[in-house]
Formats: sequence, structure tokens, C-alpha cells
Amino acid sequence: MRDFLSSAFRMPEWADAPEDTDAPEDTEARPPTDTPEPVSMASLLKAGPVIPPRPTSPEPSPEHGPTPPAPSTTPTRPEPHSADHPAAPPQVPPSMATPHRDNELRRTFPPFAPRPEPQQDFAGTWWGQAWVDALERGALDANRLSRGRGYADAGHVDAITVTPGLVLAYVRGSRPRPYRVQMRLRTLDDADWDRFLEAAVDSPTDIAALLDKELPHTLADCGVPLLPGPGDLTPHCSCPDSGRPCKHAAALCYQTARLLDADPFVLLLLRGRGERELLDVLSRRSAAGAARAARERGPAALPGVRASEALAGRPLPPLPAPLPPPAHPEAPPAYPAAPGGPDPFALDQLATDAAARAHALITTGRDPVGGLTLWQDAVRLAAARPGSGLTAATRSLYATLAAAVHRTPAELARAVAAWRQGGLAGLTVLEESWDPPAGRFDRARPLLLAADLPAFRPWRNHLTHPVRHAQLRLGQDGLWYAYESEPGHDDWWPRGAPDLDPVSALTTLDIPDSL
Repeated sequence: MRDFLSSAFRMPEWADAPEDTDAPEDTEARPPTDTPEPVSMASLLKAGPVIPPRPTSPEPSPEHGPTPPAPSTTPTRPEPHSADHPAAPPQVPPSMATPHRDNELRRTFPPFAPRPEPQQDFAGTWWGQAWVDALERGALDANRLSRGRGYADAGHVDAITVTPGLVLAYVRGSRPRPYRVQMRLRTLDDADWDRFLEAAVDSPTDIAALLDKELPHTLADCGVPLLPGPGDLTPHCSCPDSGRPCKHAAALCYQTARLLDADPFVLLLLRGRGERELLDVLSRRSAAGAARAARERGPAALPGVRASEALAGRPLPPLPAPLPPPAHPEAPPAYPAAPGGPDPFALDQLATDAAARAHALITTGRDPVGGLTLWQDAVRLAAARPGSGLTAATRSLYATLAAAVHRTPAELARAVAAWRQGGLAGLTVLEESWDPPAGRFDRARPLLLAADLPAFRPWRNHLTHPVRHAQLRLGQDGLWYAYESEPGHDDWWPRGAPDLDPVSALTTLDIPDSL
């Protein structure tokens, strides 16, 4: 299958020539040097469209990695090459990896960016350096290693795909089409994996180090050939260079060391097992080992007393004195905002209200708002918002509470003003009118006239100014509540503070005494 794919997508022999001089001379071919003859328009029309053959290939398996895109079958005509119309270079996709096919045993990593300042040590961890040592000690040509390291530093290695026993990537050289490079490593058998897992289960610190993306020395030295040695890495490249490894394979191997630096589970995947499978097996074995150890220890003797002693009557010590109630309810903690989580402002409001109600219940023995209706409790919660004016947070709170009680935000805002004016009694004055008995209500009009105010028009428990759009409402608690409306509108809003004297209730609004 691999030979079929290679032949289907093989460039002409002269295009596959290496771009450096370290390849053997007998494998290098030169492109033809004779200039093509100009093609006339008449010959083009007579020849008709030239359709190149389209190679067919089966669906690539994860073992062979991603396959380069097939050549287009769009009819084309040959065009004469000239100084004014040079031949366009072939288009190469930016990446030939297929990360959407990743699974537990196949991982695709994006290409590394070029290193601005190449360092002496390519790997930063001891296990990454062990990978580099295996490459360099098994290489036959130091010059190819140096060229491959330069390719890796310059970012010529495309996305890397890792499967059990195989590392695959495309490496860009001097020719337009990149080379397909593989690096193979023998996978561990079941006996090796059993020894590795038993060594990891016996040391919880090693499991914790793996979860922190570190490879402990004890796991690498547990008798299982986890890290490669010289000659264990088997390279293969589509270039004609027969070096072992060629510079393209060396570049891929150097970049693989950087992958191992970031995640040692890449090495375990190369040896045949995925991260999730390993963690599941380690979890099951750890639980089984703990249960086996508990059975071997046997039941521990539990301290206790005889039943007759436990049931015998004994005087109980007196209860401790109750703690004094706090002077005031404490402020709730701050609630951070989380995407998709509850509104932190709403949580703060509810926690503050719950603390105030709990403090009142402890100090007085009763809940001051336990008998409120749903609408009255919504008004109370909205009125507890400190400050004045409708800010963005206040508008959001009003909209939420109004929707919960099937009211509009404007109705809720008016009710909040009444609650802040006189609490539950003020809300009742806003929403309910009643017929007061003779006496207090009748004496209010002469008092207003004596204060040089015009004659207020009575209606039930309301006294309305004839011009200034001021109003007094007598509550069932005996207090006068002042209201005000815009001229020409019957839109009454609570204003000021309630008072026993109707004149005083109006003067707090700074209403003129006469017309």
C-alpha cells in the first residue's frame, strides 16, 4: 500500500532531487536544460484540452498518516513560457495534517514556530535530551544532523502526527513540494506494560509527577525500555537521500524532542498506549491494591463501651450559655462572575437579605418579612438596592424581579419609591384607597387653608392640590403621605417622608404655599 501511494503521488524524478550536496551522486538527476519550443494559438486550438490522468488511492490509514491532496482534474491548456509570463510555482497547502481525525491513539500537534535564537541544548528536559542522544548517537553523518537541526530551528517541520510506533510529518526543503518523513519506534508488549504499570502503582509520587507532565527517573529505570537507545529510531523519508537519518528525518526527530518536553505522554503513546487508557488502568490498579491491602490487614479493633454502661442513666452536663447575638449582620463574601453561572450581583443581594433576616430572627424572635406576598417581597428586595437612580445593574435587577411577578419595571420602580417612603404601609397607600372615618381627614382641609394653601379636592383618602399637582394620602396608620405628578398628567409618585401633620408632609416637598 505504501509503495502504491508513493508511486501515485511521486513527482518527476528530476523534481525529487535533494537540494543540497550531501546526497549520493548516483541518486541525483538534473532537470532538462533545453528550452521548450513556443506553442502557437493554432496548435492549441487544434490539440484541444489536455487532461492529466488522476491517480486513485485508497483511504489512508492512521499508520500511514495524512495523504497529500490529489492533483486537480480541471482541464488545462499548456501555455508558452516567456519572460512576460513565467511559469507559476505549484501551490502547496499550509498544512497536510488532519487533526479532525485525532482519537485516543492518534494525536496531531501544530508546527513549532522558528526559534529566534537557537540554543545549544535542543531539549529542555532530561527525557527529551535522552531522545536527542538516541538520535545523535545512532546517526551516521554529523553533517546531516547539523542540517536537520537548522531545519528544525527555522520551522521547516509541518504539523506532527503521533500514533503508536510512528511519528509522521512533512518537512519543507528547497523544492516546492515538502517531503513526507516518518520516524518509527518499537511498541512495548503486554508484559512490558504490566511491569511499567506495577512500578507506577507502587509509587503514588510517580503518578503525581506524570499528571504534572514530568517523567520520573524511577519509571524510566523500572526495567522497561521506555526511552529509545542508539539505533532504536528507524527513519524513512520520501527524499532520494539514503542517509540514516537524512536531514529531513533529523529535523522531525529534533522537533519530536520538543513535544516530549511538553508532554511525556507522547512518549507513552509512541510505545503503544494512550493517556486516557493509562490513567484508567492506573486508577483501577490503585483501587484494587488499596482494597487488597485493607483485606490483608483485617478489621481493626474499634474502641467502645459495654451496652449496659451506654444505656445506664447518667446526669448530663448543663448546656453552655448561648452566645450573644452579633451587633449587626455581617457582609457576605464576594461572588466572582463565571460564564454561564448565576449573576454575582443577584447572589450578593440575596445573601445580604438572608443575613439581615437571620439577624432579626435571632434578636427579636420573629421574621419581619415572613408574611409578605410575592409581589411585596419583590418590591422589598428591589428597594434594598442602595443608591438612587436607575443604573445598569439596577435596571437588570428590576427587569428580573418584575418578570418574576408578572409586572413591568415601571410599576416596580413606583412601588419601590412607595416602599422607601413608608415600608409596607407606604406600599399599601400607593395601591389601595379607602374611606377614612370622620375626624382626622376632615380637619386636614382647614389646616391647609390656614397655611395659605388653596382648597384641596377630597376623594376618599386623597386630598389633591387644584393646580400644583401635589397630593396628600392618608394612610391607615394615621400618617399623611405626599405625592407629586407632572403638570397635565395624572402620574402620581411618592415624595418626601410621611408625617402626622398634613402641612408638614407638604412642606418637605418644597411646594409653594399659594397659587
